[in-house]
Amino acid sequence: MFLRRRHTQTDDSEQRDAKVSELKTAIGPQSGRSSKYCTDACLRRYLEARNWNVDKSKKMLEETLKWRSAYKPEEIRWHEVAHEGETGKVSRANFHDRHGRTVLIMRPGMQNTTSAENNIRHLVYLLENAIMNLSEGQEQMSWLIDFTGFSLNTNISVRTARDIIYILQSHYPERLAIAFLYNPPRIFEAFYKAVKYFLDPKTAQKVKFVYPKNKDSVELMKSYFDVENLPSEFGGKASLKYDHEEFSRLMAQDDVKTAKFWGIDEKPYHIGNGYSVAEVAPEPTPIAQAAS
Repeated sequence: MFLRRRHTQTDDSEQRDAKVSELKTAIGPQSGRSSKYCTDACLRRYLEARNWNVDKSKKMLEETLKWRSAYKPEEIRWHEVAHEGETGKVSRANFHDRHGRTVLIMRPGMQNTTSAENNIRHLVYLLENAIMNLSEGQEQMSWLIDFTGFSLNTNISVRTARDIIYILQSHYPERLAIAFLYNPPRIFEAFYKAVKYFLDPKTAQKVKFVYPKNKDSVELMKSYFDVENLPSEFGGKASLKYDHEEFSRLMAQDDVKTAKFWGIDEKPYHIGNGYSVAEVAPEPTPIAQAAS
């Protein structure tokens, strides 16, 4: 039985490798940034998202390449979206989950602007940044969503939520490992029912409602995070303090890595206190994988 199971796993792996090769042939030779984007790992994620159907995966990937060519997410720089991040409504955590995945912290109660377009651009920037900071061999990230201060006044519209979900599901397939919605109020639960309609069933399964007084919720959080690193807002022992100036400095440094990875020539830009990116950025370190 053990040998049969091992053979089956080997066969599955070989079949999937063959699918990757088939998809690579189907999309044809790529050039420039598209060739950097279309790594084998990237093709696998698109195949996974479409249940290993090559034709459907090809269509999905081609739509992404078209979107990336027009939207140019790899060209967004922190100084363009920094005003959206002043309150820390979305930021990259300074810790990882137990699987070594990058963690994005979202605090919808800290919403500070009304432009749907700018909110989406800010989120796309941070998604690209989170991907660029994934550990070698790691493809996915975790989300922690803190509802402190959340109200109808801070909530984004269903239409904006739909647009965000479309971008995430269509152009960042298999990037989300799990999303924890921590202690959401009743008004959000009603909002989520409307939004869930747009979620792919596979994505919906990754969304977890967790509550601090629920034993199963507490255990679930502990299984994914070390409580010593986890902020108290999520039931941990660490403190979450968002320092916009410090975060801006970190993002400016990461912008240099991003530009180098994608082969973009850039002029230094001012980030405050008389420094330019070129003056504060350390020597870029090798990137483990493409921001695909």
